[in-house]
Amino acid sequence: MKEQSAPVRLWTTDFILLMLCNFLLFLQLHMIVSPLPSYVQDRFHANAFQVSLFTCLFALSAIVARLFSAKALEKGFRNAMIYIGLSVALLATLGYYFAAGIAVLLLLRMVFGVGFGLSSTAFPTMASDIVPVKRMGEGMGYFGLSTSLAMSMGPIIGVTLLQGAGFVTLMLSTAGVIAVIYPLSYSLTRKKIAKKKTTQTISMQPSHQEQATRDVASVSGAKPGSKEKAPFNRKLILPSVLNGLLSITYGGLVGFIVLYGKEAHLANPALFFLFNALAVLLVRPFAGRIYDSKGPKALLIPGAICIALGLVTLSWATTMPILFVAAFIYGIGYGSMQSSIQTWMIQVVAPAQRGMANGMFLNTLDFGIATGALLLGAIASLTSYTEMYRYSVLFMALFLLIYLIQGKRSGSFQIETHPLLSHTHITATDSAASHDTNDVQVAPDKDTNR
Repeated sequence: MKEQSAPVRLWTTDFILLMLCNFLLFLQLHMIVSPLPSYVQDRFHANAFQVSLFTCLFALSAIVARLFSAKALEKGFRNAMIYIGLSVALLATLGYYFAAGIAVLLLLRMVFGVGFGLSSTAFPTMASDIVPVKRMGEGMGYFGLSTSLAMSMGPIIGVTLLQGAGFVTLMLSTAGVIAVIYPLSYSLTRKKIAKKKTTQTISMQPSHQEQATRDVASVSGAKPGSKEKAPFNRKLILPSVLNGLLSITYGGLVGFIVLYGKEAHLANPALFFLFNALAVLLVRPFAGRIYDSKGPKALLIPGAICIALGLVTLSWATTMPILFVAAFIYGIGYGSMQSSIQTWMIQVVAPAQRGMANGMFLNTLDFGIATGALLLGAIASLTSYTEMYRYSVLFMALFLLIYLIQGKRSGSFQIETHPLLSHTHITATDSAASHDTNDVQVAPDKDTNR
């Protein structure tokens, strides 16, 4: 008789705290990202290219920082990355008060990027370790909701504070948000995990164990039993490219939506992000379940079409209702695509490489935003912000082209889950311990009736 396993909990206290910390981290970022171009243009009379540098240089410095943070996470320095990153970001934010010129403000944005890059990799990696394997799409979908909501709500709050209370109030508010993360993350980082062996302990049927060993060797390129470090997982390349293309379109929104509002004579263009957030809230719970049952194809293709339609509608927005419709359409696409790509990247790597996978996801997100700010900013300076949003649709066309060609070439649009995940189930308690030990504790997969 088959043994029935107990339902695996998703909404644990740690998971909720991780979502809240991640939400606040991205909220304080986007509270300043969208209003900053308008502030710089008004105070320093900066042109479109100079404005784009504030988004671009921040993103590039965050990418460089994550190259170090991912390695530090693998070595067990999770707590250090969180607190050092938060402290650097807080000091850089307070330094905005003393910035009297564009050069100093740019330097502070780069320093802030380093702090943000160090801390931003830890929270999603911790979340991906405690989410049950068979609910990975649903769990990371909900976790990704914290990022998407912060990216949507942050610009509204930031623009409102800048217009109503001034830049100093905005600066102090973002610093306050960072400060709140310290006590919330303390309960997550104070737990001491007993040191375990660094070898992978796998408990399963012998036939499955042998197959998993062979599969891991074939996927990683390392010989079974070898202590040699596994090479870079090439299965991360495609989702990384797609994530970068998606993020380019978002870079045009966070960087220039306020300036576009001035050009189109819209009363409050920052409300775009409010309706974008509502759409994300609506679609995200369904998207995670669809991903678990049908894979990324069912979300990425219709999502890319929604993104393109949203951008075209935005380019024709001359009234607030049209802006709201554009935001809602864009949010449906973005809400279903972003978490799908992140879950995809987590599932194709071994549990010990989740820090690297999350780092790549965030790096390609920031790289896409940086590229979008530079490239779309250059287009706007030559044409207009209206034309810029129409040109940004081309990146979604390229997204679909690459994804469809690759899917046809491989003969399937289904991802190949890493063998350690396809043969096993990682318990929440054991996988949480893997942060500091790099262990993979695997329990028998008894949920055979599901």
